[in-house]
Amino acid sequence: MKHFLEQYKIKLKVSSGKSENTMQSYFRDLNQYHSFLDTELKIKSIKNVTLGNIRSYIRFLNDRGMSANSIKRAISSIRNYHNYLIEEKKMKDNPAYHIKTPKVNRKLPKILTVQEIDIIFDSIPNDDPMAIRDQNIFELLYSCGLRVTELCDLKKDDVRVDSGLIHVKGKGEKIRYVPIGPIVLKNLMSYINDVRPSLSKGDPKVKEVFLSRNSKKLTRMMIWILLKKWTKNANITKDISPHTLRHSFATHLLEGGADLRSVQEMLGHADITTTEIYTHLDKEHLKQVHRDFHPRF
Repeated sequence: MKHFLEQYKIKLKVSSGKSENTMQSYFRDLNQYHSFLDTELKIKSIKNVTLGNIRSYIRFLNDRGMSANSIKRAISSIRNYHNYLIEEKKMKDNPAYHIKTPKVNRKLPKILTVQEIDIIFDSIPNDDPMAIRDQNIFELLYSCGLRVTELCDLKKDDVRVDSGLIHVKGKGEKIRYVPIGPIVLKNLMSYINDVRPSLSKGDPKVKEVFLSRNSKKLTRMMIWILLKKWTKNANITKDISPHTLRHSFATHLLEGGADLRSVQEMLGHADITTTEIYTHLDKEHLKQVHRDFHPRF
């Protein structure tokens, strides 16, 4: 049974166009699905899987406390996998076809205020090489709205000094260009020219902008740890992640009057409905202003 799954993984890697992180999520979903079929239901052939078996698996995920978003993704992964098996003539029908996906209540993302961001940035010393690196990491996440994976993958050649743009490879290998302000660009080039050479050890094969002390590309977890360190140092008690800076970027642009389509393009959202979540945040901001300042509230 695992043989079919391994073949499907190869096909996804070659033809899906999905990001590495998305692919790994799909693979985890399907590995867990196969494990459940094998160990819990004692099913040895994928051809014998029924609608009831898949419903049992969804109940299993729900009982484990998995979020509606994760269950929705798991159902999609399973449905697509069985479609592949039909294409390969391994099954006649898709047992996952009639599985209903759970409704997902979209939570408003957490953001930082402009004042909180200033406090964090101002608390980072400008006379320590690693602190200068960290400052530039947070500046790009907030000033350009990058995903943390996009920032980790950023190469020196992606910084277009003459045009004032960052060349970003987003989800599904989609390319976009994001403006970078002159002050942020100046600070970034200062880091690249003055700090980065000591981190890269002069190795021309090392292309990434942001590196660890041992010349390795930073990981998402490393950046999460760095942000936790500096927010604690700044006495900011909100539970935030690197993605919070991206959320803050979008929200502050809309609060400043930016149009939704431009924000969508800068964020690299394929669907504008994904960007529209930030208009709800903007309305919450307006309601707060009304509460705080209107004499009849």
